[in-house]
Amino acid sequence: MFRLITIAAASLCLLSCQKETQVEKATREGILLLGNSADPKSFDPQVVSGVLESNINRALFEGVVQFHQKEDLAAPMGVALELTPDETAAVWTVKLKPGLKWSDGHPLTAEDFAFTYERILTPELAASYAGMLYFLEGAEAFNMGETTDFSTVGFELIDSLNFRFNLRGPTPFFPELLKHFTWYPVPKHKVLEYGTIGMRGNAWSKPENLVSNGPFRIKSFRRSDHIEVERNPHYWDAANVSLNGIRFLPISNIFTEARMFRDGQLHITSGAAPEVVDLMERENPAVLRQEPYLGVQLYRFNTTREPFDDERVRHALSMAIDREALCKSVFRGYTEAYGMTPPIGKYDPPHEVSFNPEAARKLMEEAGYPGGKGFPRKKLLIASRETASTLATAVQAMWREHLGVEVEIENREWTAYLEATRALEFDIVAGGWIGDYTDPLTFLEMWTPTSSYNNTGWESQAYADKIEESFKITDPAERFEVLRDAEKIFLDAMPATPLAWVGKNYLIDPAVKGWDPLILDNHPYTKVELIPQETSR
Repeated sequence: MFRLITIAAASLCLLSCQKETQVEKATREGILLLGNSADPKSFDPQVVSGVLESNINRALFEGVVQFHQKEDLAAPMGVALELTPDETAAVWTVKLKPGLKWSDGHPLTAEDFAFTYERILTPELAASYAGMLYFLEGAEAFNMGETTDFSTVGFELIDSLNFRFNLRGPTPFFPELLKHFTWYPVPKHKVLEYGTIGMRGNAWSKPENLVSNGPFRIKSFRRSDHIEVERNPHYWDAANVSLNGIRFLPISNIFTEARMFRDGQLHITSGAAPEVVDLMERENPAVLRQEPYLGVQLYRFNTTREPFDDERVRHALSMAIDREALCKSVFRGYTEAYGMTPPIGKYDPPHEVSFNPEAARKLMEEAGYPGGKGFPRKKLLIASRETASTLATAVQAMWREHLGVEVEIENREWTAYLEATRALEFDIVAGGWIGDYTDPLTFLEMWTPTSSYNNTGWESQAYADKIEESFKITDPAERFEVLRDAEKIFLDAMPATPLAWVGKNYLIDPAVKGWDPLILDNHPYTKVELIPQETSR
């Protein structure tokens, strides 16, 4: 009898063990399973630009300040002990925490920051986000090769623990900028071990060589499968990090991601399709999050190609898009956009974008394409993602219905899509922009002629002059008025058309604690905990 009971108990234990999901196991082990849409282009924070790379960078690196767990505009100290502005908010002094180390145990000093900013501004590196550092006096001239002496840039190295930023003008929101990964330090000793300061593709950032300073370090990377990071024992606040690691899963199909979540394979999804939102609202609303998100969905026109070199055509295509219908059928939690910049605080963008198919047809006729006749067959480039395809199909049908225009949808893998966008190898391209900081400038400066994110072929000196003028204004209301003037110039030219202001829909397991709503969705992993509990999916 005892033998039979023992066998039965063992069988029950085996059955119970077999039922443990990946999420339950990972929760027990303190490993966060995070959907992250695709493989990163690189692990080098100075050459990447996407949200998915940013998610990984926040785990591996840390800058002067951090993101706050709950407050969008708070900027708690990161590697800095102090960050002090002068009375004009144009000069900011940093004092680093003593004893900082890289993940290999090498000391991290102010000299690493000097090297970091010289590197990202070095023209040979061709850093996509170098423009983020143009807030530094002389940074743009150095990055454009007009000057070659880094001492002309507004960065002053004081000693091993102290340095100073000299900005091009009053910048009271500078701590918000410093949260962005372009300001994170890179290890001078490792970069130079594998190449020169401006070397593109430097092997220092390969997973097996990577040295970082954040709460985690690279543990393993298998392309198209996962990136796993583990605790960094040399992180200055390692004792207060709850997670033992994070596994980033590059799942490009949003429906696959939702299925994996429901099957207990993910703690958090990168998003949730409208169909999934509807399903979870009915079945399990406790795991559904719908939150504000500082971003815009848009379509860029290649203004160097016919017929998109004609403003009338660009406006016609924009006015033929029913944004209200898109927000109901394609998006959930999004808002139809009437400007490029979402309302931020007291900044309300010009109300210039609207659905007006009759006016659109008149413009198309004036441009020489009555009823769409003679309009060349063009392509709309999208990335290989389900929601992008759904959106493109809806807009394609609107252009056909309202303008008689046929546009072919071209689908490319993420890296190929990015390369084509930057090289202007497209007719129209789907895109989006998530704010880098909570100020309208993050949506407007990208359309200046020198920005690597313009990607339209459009240039306007009047627009650039307005943006430049805003840098010299200290009064917030006056500054916002100048930025509105700039945005109106942009919308009048319409090199890109906004579709919707973004809302964030995603699924999250109840075991995840400390993942609070943030308008930039940049959650500090140091505040996240995994607490085992009964869940129903």
